[in-house]
Amino acid sequence: MDEIRIDLRKSTPEERAQGMKEAQNCFKLNHTMPYTDEYNALVKELFGEFGETSRLMPPTTVVRGQNVKIGQRVVVMNNSLFMAAGGITIEDDVLVAANAQLISNNHDPKEHQILTCKPVVLKRNCWIGAGATILPGVTVGENAIVGAGSVVTKDVEPNTVVGGIPAKLLKRL
Repeated sequence: MDEIRIDLRKSTPEERAQGMKEAQNCFKLNHTMPYTDEYNALVKELFGEFGETSRLMPPTTVVRGQNVKIGQRVVVMNNSLFMAAGGITIEDDVLVAANAQLISNNHDPKEHQILTCKPVVLKRNCWIGAGATILPGVTVGENAIVGAGSVVTKDVEPNTVVGGIPAKLLKRL
């Protein structure tokens, strides 16, 4: 998987304006009644793709939301964080519990103004437990379960349960 590098010092005025607009829309979303036309319009504006049958519960924080693709019948609970410079894909039928963090970018350890980015992929029917953190470059396999509070640093095989810091295999389903 290729790493993308983004030099924040070279942001264009358009990119900065887009970031400000996204932050304002995120604030509006978090202060708008869910399940209303206004709320749904803000969700569609924040994310690159958002399945018609999916649900996002406020509050949420979204950075570079146009790089997020969310499939059908996905539920993302309260206090979610999407750091999406590297791209985040959530396939159909995924559950993301409260306080989960999906992080597809980091900072270069020597040049802090450079983002290092790798995609995060949540495959069909996986479940991300409350307070779990999924780090850049991780794919969580189909039907997998990530235990609450886990920090996932490596790919998770399909049909498995992982947990801990760092997350390790707990059992096969």
